[in-house]
Amino acid sequence: MAGFCLAVGLLLTLADPAAALEYRSTARVALLYDAPSTAAGKVAIAGSGLPLEVVVDTDAWVKVRDHSGRLAWVEESALGGAKTVMVKADASVIRQQPRADAAVVFHAERGLLLEVAGAADPYGWLPVRHADGPAGWLPMHEVWGR
Repeated sequence: MAGFCLAVGLLLTLADPAAALEYRSTARVALLYDAPSTAAGKVAIAGSGLPLEVVVDTDAWVKVRDHSGRLAWVEESALGGAKTVMVKADASVIRQQPRADAAVVFHAERGLLLEVAGAADPYGWLPVRHADGPAGWLPMHEVWGR
């Protein structure tokens, strides 16, 4: 019986929405460190608008994972820009409506940052906006940071 209760507890923990991944974007160019201190080693420079997965969140520092899987620390104050995603597909097509047969608005290459323009629809399409203005929909599985 104890094993059953443990299994049920584990399933409930895994199903907890509070345990869902959190992504935040950089509000400005930011240094990434190997420890939560400006005296620590600098490991990278994150450009403005870069989506980062939050691993640990403290008062002044956030441990993050970038799209390559690298773990680093960034100052809390550097985060908070517009919600963005990065295209992870070799090429992605942004469409006028959330349908595979909708008209094409523009094409996006791997690594392009797009602003999230609203909530995803129930079928996995995400509304996005290019920095130059065009907006449309793309499949969520083609981006990182959501």
